[in-house]
Amino acid sequence: MKTPFPPGPRMPAAAQTILFQRRRAQFLPAMARRYGDVFSLRVPPYADRLVVFSRPEHIKEIFAAGPQDLHAGEGNQILGVVMGEHSLLLTDEDEHARARRLLMPAFSGASIRGYQDVVAGIAAKEVGSWEAGAEVTTLDRMNALTLEVIMQVVFGVGDDVTRARLAPRLHQIVNLNPLVFVGAAMPRLRRFGPWKRFQDNKREVDTLLYSEIADRRRAPDLAERSDVLSRLLHVGAGDDDDPPLSDAELRDQLVTLLLAGHETTASALSWALYELAANPEIQRHAAEAALGGEDKQLEAVMKEAMRLHTVIASTARKLTQDLTIGGWQLPAGTVVNTSILLAHRSGENYPDTAQFRPSRFLEGEVAPNTWLPFGGGVRRCIGAGFSVMEGTTVLREILTRYRLSLPEAARSERGRVRNITNVPAGKARIVVTPR
Repeated sequence: MKTPFPPGPRMPAAAQTILFQRRRAQFLPAMARRYGDVFSLRVPPYADRLVVFSRPEHIKEIFAAGPQDLHAGEGNQILGVVMGEHSLLLTDEDEHARARRLLMPAFSGASIRGYQDVVAGIAAKEVGSWEAGAEVTTLDRMNALTLEVIMQVVFGVGDDVTRARLAPRLHQIVNLNPLVFVGAAMPRLRRFGPWKRFQDNKREVDTLLYSEIADRRRAPDLAERSDVLSRLLHVGAGDDDDPPLSDAELRDQLVTLLLAGHETTASALSWALYELAANPEIQRHAAEAALGGEDKQLEAVMKEAMRLHTVIASTARKLTQDLTIGGWQLPAGTVVNTSILLAHRSGENYPDTAQFRPSRFLEGEVAPNTWLPFGGGVRRCIGAGFSVMEGTTVLREILTRYRLSLPEAARSERGRVRNITNVPAGKARIVVTPR
């Protein structure tokens, strides 16, 4: 048995936090090369002691552990300044299980299929506005598209007045500098500069959301509406075990769905479009699939984009008691980190790890616990199916209309951290020409 903690860097905790937040794509692989498959970091306010795992057998142990032993909600508390205390991502055990039961019907297979036409219509309107032969800044356009999807499918906002008031406020929450995000958890900073502006905007968003929730409760057509908010207003009625969601719980779940399902999908789509433009042969196969209505090929493109350009770097769980993971006896209070980034970059998991090759997802090459963009276990992202459907639908609308190419003298696209997501630093610009 190995004790006490795995090895890790001796640099100051503040330096580790900055590198972990702003330069994780370089920092984490460097730590893995130096210290091995399991290593420790000190990254307050995320965790005073973080142990990073990336091997599939270790990740399997973590995902299979009982929810009473590993608290993902406690491991994600840094997100509370935005998402709120009732967020599905921040609760544990019975509270988390209840929230998940109430949310699940809105993201069932049947529900997702019901949303597909709305997503297709939004995508068609967006893509139809592109100028033939023009350069498209895909990150900006995909952010606008996925925000509109959230507004209509999740929030159920259809009128222009409410959309005009809410959309820019939501955009500010999503487009948050990582240092502002970290500092927002520190009360002393909330009176100053960007942290004060963040708090002011958050209050405005809350006012608008609570007003929308109140209006929706009174809507005469509530029973006929199919958006997620309207569905959530029905769940739990008359159920003593799972009482209905309160307004505060609804607010927190809506913001969680915004942050978990907006920029993550937008980033994955922009990376996918960039890679398709850079790989004409793969694009040709994807376009044939789009024209023939074959979703599996388009799903594979999305999945490979999320592997090669990991959007969310990791998941976190806090030990409620001493526990042995990967041969390391870790004390209660330790936060264990399943590094999605390192798992996706592992040469053992993916021998041609730097190559964009969607076919690996069609040929049975991807082993369990090696592709992790939606986490795993009882905490697997509730919107995973919706995200894949949305990405596939948007790709189909684009590829049936346009051929994609990179602008002349385009540089290789690199990632940067915005909020907590990895986005293309150059916004993944492409050129579109009609088919």
